[in-house]
Amino acid sequence: MRWVVFLRAVNVGGTNRCQPALIAKQLAKFDIVNIGAVGTFVVRGEVSESALRAAFARKLPFKCEIMICPARDIIKLTSKDPFSGQPSGPNVTRFVSVLAKGLRARPPLPLSLPSDDEWLLKIIAIQDRFVLGLYRRQMKAISYLSRIEKRLGVPATTRNWSTIQKVVQILKDTSA
Repeated sequence: MRWVVFLRAVNVGGTNRCQPALIAKQLAKFDIVNIGAVGTFVVRGEVSESALRAAFARKLPFKCEIMICPARDIIKLTSKDPFSGQPSGPNVTRFVSVLAKGLRARPPLPLSLPSDDEWLLKIIAIQDRFVLGLYRRQMKAISYLSRIEKRLGVPATTRNWSTIQKVVQILKDTSA
């Protein structure tokens, strides 16, 4: 089975520093593709989730949440445009937060912070372990990303929608 691995809170603000490209090389037996510097990996080799989690944990010089999703879940997430009809442009970023586990109860959506009228962050959908949303490109907006975890009660790691699309492209390129 193919997997997508997301490391939480690596290479942010000078803490939890690691070299994702080096980790991918060290775990080459799993046929891993590194996506950028924030800890996103496509795993194309055959490996169990537990063996993959243990291998990543051994390569990290610190403890962090390791979110592992079946590749099919990421492909399903992108099969329809979840951002259709939502604001877009240079001042709005589309994102996906990957949850460490599924939610017991979902909040009413859309969830806009700080308010519906003057939102800086808006959660528009929750699909399985994926929280989809938008944030405005303003310094204050970043602080609202950490509130997603607090609001939902589950650790999460956030990626730009374009990163998720890149993951899917790699998955599709390798399945042909």
